[in-house]
Amino acid sequence: MDILTEALASMRTGSPASVRTDGRAPWGLRLPPVAGAGFHVVLHGTCWLVPLDDTPPIPLAPGDVIFVRDGRGHVLADHPSTPAEEPRDEQFSDGMPIGSVSVGGDGPRTSLLCGNYHLDQGRPHPLVMRLPEIIHLPTRHGRHPELSAAVQLLGAELDNPRIGSEGIVPSLIDSLLLYILRAWLDDQPADTAQGWAAALRDTAVAPALAAIHQTPATQWTVESLAARSGLSRAAFARRFNALVGEPPMAYLTRWRMTTAAQLLQESDAPLTTVAARTGYGSEFAFAKAFKREFGLAPGMYRRQARAAA
Repeated sequence: MDILTEALASMRTGSPASVRTDGRAPWGLRLPPVAGAGFHVVLHGTCWLVPLDDTPPIPLAPGDVIFVRDGRGHVLADHPSTPAEEPRDEQFSDGMPIGSVSVGGDGPRTSLLCGNYHLDQGRPHPLVMRLPEIIHLPTRHGRHPELSAAVQLLGAELDNPRIGSEGIVPSLIDSLLLYILRAWLDDQPADTAQGWAAALRDTAVAPALAAIHQTPATQWTVESLAARSGLSRAAFARRFNALVGEPPMAYLTRWRMTTAAQLLQESDAPLTTVAARTGYGSEFAFAKAFKREFGLAPGMYRRQARAAA
């Protein structure tokens, strides 16, 4: 069971938004906060990402990828000391396969792919919630070959749009999120990794997570999950809580409710069916648990989700 894919799918609320950004020195863009997670890919040239807090500026080179977990505001510039301005409407232009924004003077050129993934920050999956606020992934010198290949494909399609580019580029951008997070997880040393980076490799916790994701309707208990790991109930519970960030039964309930919310949004399944597929013996028990989690009865949640869509 691919937990990373499912965790992200549970938070996605729409297609990513993106724009090509071309800056000629001196240039600086102040990017406001966005709902979701931001990303930048350096296609050509160099620049700096300047956080708006006391975090040091980050130098970026060709092929570098930045992921901003909570979409916080920040600055992109040719140099940290360059004054930054918010992008203006007249700097944008439509294009194929995506639009572009051009800023700056007549100095050296930097080209980036910038955008954001629409992720529900109101109910973040703990895998995403416990990521660093900013992830910087260089792809030079053979690092992260799959991510590097995706960046190169994106650059080629954006530099030389051809027939099919309008379908290829959105798919590559959509896949980029998984490449980014997989590369970061791969970067975490096996002997010192913590949190979800360790949980997904742990011989006791990883099988329990896979079981919960694969069959959330099973009447799992701490004992039955611990039995899959070969640990005692107490030892398994401590290890799960330390790595995942919450007790096994709390995570089970979270995933059941996440699965139920997706079923309510994406299918016309009766509430009795949704209840059975998420481990509840009756529609009443399911509705009570769902309202406690979301503050709405399942039927109302489905109607509001459909209306919003």
